[in-house]
Amino acid sequence: MPEVHDRGGLPTDEPIDRSEHEWADWEHLTNALVGALRTRDLVTVDELRRGIESIPRELYESYSYYERWSASLETLIVEKGVLTTEEIDAKVEELDDRWG
Repeated sequence: MPEVHDRGGLPTDEPIDRSEHEWADWEHLTNALVGALRTRDLVTVDELRRGIESIPRELYESYSYYERWSASLETLIVEKGVLTTEEIDAKVEELDDRWG
C-alpha cells in the first residue's frame, strides 16, 4: 500500500482542481521562509520532502499544500535545534494576538 503522499496513479472519481487561487499572506511567508532557510543551508529540499512525507495520514489529508510545508519546517528547525517547539508556539500566539 503506498504512503499517503504517494498519489501517482491512484484511482479516483474526483476531477483535478486546476483553478488558480489567491495566495494567503501566510502562504507567501511560508514560501519565503523555505527560501531563506535553504539559502542559509538550514533546510534542503530533500529534508523538506522527508518532513512532509512523515506527516501522519490523518493530518496530511486535512492539511493544505503550504500547511504541509509549514509542518515540515517546524519539524526540521526543531530537529536541528534552531528553535524549540515552545519558542515557536509562543511566537505563533504573539502573532495571533497581534494579527487576529
